[in-house]
Amino acid sequence: MKQRKKITALPRWRFHVVVAGLTGMLGLVVWQLLNLQILDRERGSAFLKDQGAARSVRVAEIPAYRGVISDRHGEPLAVSTPVMSLWADPQLLAGSERLPELAVALGLTPGELDDKLANYAGKRFMYLKRHWTPPEARRVLDLGIPGVASQREYMRYYPAGRVAAQLVGFTNSDGRGIEGIELAYNDWLRGTPGKKTYIKDRRGGVVRDIGVLEEAHSGNDLRLSIDLRLQYQQHDALAHAVTALGAASGSVVTLDARTGEVLALVNYPSYNPNGDKGTAAKRRNRAVTDAYEPGSTMKAMTMVAALESGRYTPATTIDTAPGWINVGGKVYQDHSNYKTIDLTRILQKSSQVGTTKLALDLGVEPLWDVLSRFGIGEPPGTGFPGETAGRLPVRDRWHVSEQVSLAFGYGITASPLQLATAYATFANGGVRLPVSLLRLERSPEGQRVIDPAVARSVLAMLHTVTLDDGTATRARVPGYRVGGKTGTVHKVGPQGYAKDRYVALFAGIAPVDDPRIVSVVVINEPKGEDYGGGVAAAPVFSAIADGALRLLNVPPDTGAVAGTGAAHAGGDA
Repeated sequence: MKQRKKITALPRWRFHVVVAGLTGMLGLVVWQLLNLQILDRERGSAFLKDQGAARSVRVAEIPAYRGVISDRHGEPLAVSTPVMSLWADPQLLAGSERLPELAVALGLTPGELDDKLANYAGKRFMYLKRHWTPPEARRVLDLGIPGVASQREYMRYYPAGRVAAQLVGFTNSDGRGIEGIELAYNDWLRGTPGKKTYIKDRRGGVVRDIGVLEEAHSGNDLRLSIDLRLQYQQHDALAHAVTALGAASGSVVTLDARTGEVLALVNYPSYNPNGDKGTAAKRRNRAVTDAYEPGSTMKAMTMVAALESGRYTPATTIDTAPGWINVGGKVYQDHSNYKTIDLTRILQKSSQVGTTKLALDLGVEPLWDVLSRFGIGEPPGTGFPGETAGRLPVRDRWHVSEQVSLAFGYGITASPLQLATAYATFANGGVRLPVSLLRLERSPEGQRVIDPAVARSVLAMLHTVTLDDGTATRARVPGYRVGGKTGTVHKVGPQGYAKDRYVALFAGIAPVDDPRIVSVVVINEPKGEDYGGGVAAAPVFSAIADGALRLLNVPPDTGAVAGTGAAHAGGDA
């Protein structure tokens, strides 16, 4: 028989220590409760509120309304509309039996939703859908799925769509400008978000708002210089021409001749800023960011240099026979042997031989100086993102062929906007005005760059280009006397100038007696036989000037040439 182990009794004092300890702890709890709720209620109440708030009160951002972008007459070009964005707590949502139901409501497959949750595993926030209309978001929220909530935001909407897309630009999903005017003036437009407090439940849903900590401040509105009516009309005219000619792209810039404001700035093809943004090529504002060799449109500046020399007048004659000339091993040829013609006729027929002889006589410095004064080689200063300065080369020594090329508009580059600004100097009596994409309250101070008499003489010469013997008869506008200059340049390829790729240009002023608008048309790579500036670009000017002058209520000229004329009758290289 086994002997039982003897049980050793615990010392009585241990029992008393345990009891005393438990009693002391209970006493501390009771004392803390009395202290917080009765003896020091104010501090206790604050403590309990702080603890509760730490678990249920949150601070949320109040979105700020982004400023409206409008045209010169107040027509909206970019507005912000209230939307709802759905978000979820991935840790609450993961493993839910209602995931298939949520996926259907969101327009996703269950697998897509599972993948999304996997990407946010371990995190407490993820977007389910951004920028839904309130009814769409409410349809999902009404399902009452734990872990799904919403927040109010603003989404940008562009009423003019494709017509002003490359100018206005667009914002990203967070409301920050990333293209065009939206980017250039983002700080002015964006506003300042506010802050508010709210109570949430254990599922993350909002129980009620408590109050506003900081008010949201809306962004500033911005009024552009463009006239949306002209923008639509010129977009249609350019789109028709680019499509009909099978061209790669096209651009049109129209300025107010009196103020330098941009009344219309159009590129084609374009993109939908309210949907698919398309390729970078379609989003590019070619009229401001792309530079082309301006070709024979620069012959008007060559005439300025000739008149300023004091050795020439519009009636001074030059012998262009036999219709060609060899300079530095390169042959420059006219369409016909014009024999002895004056400077006005040289510009009207865009004579290569006549221009070459002028350039050789004048020298390179006067030509370069005039081009520089007209803004070639320096940015227009609009502040538009990616604005190009073009190119006006500086040389210690100029080869004779380079000197002649300068007079022809080769070897230099300019954007359509720069070219329009240069021609606006003729329209404004020799004063070069700063160009503006914003509506101006008064005309700006300009800089006189040529004598008024020289400006008037060249403007009269430009008018003859649109007459029967000129290269731009198709630029005529019924009821108005207009002027301008054609240009047709070969594009540069891997092996130098390509023989079958062209840029067609026309720079025009209307009406010439009291100029109101200056327009530049650029057609990039027209296909077929109608690739010259006189047949590809000049008719577009005719269409847009006709519409613009009527919309601006410019009265017709007395004795103006009627009709738009026939095909051009001379070269415009």
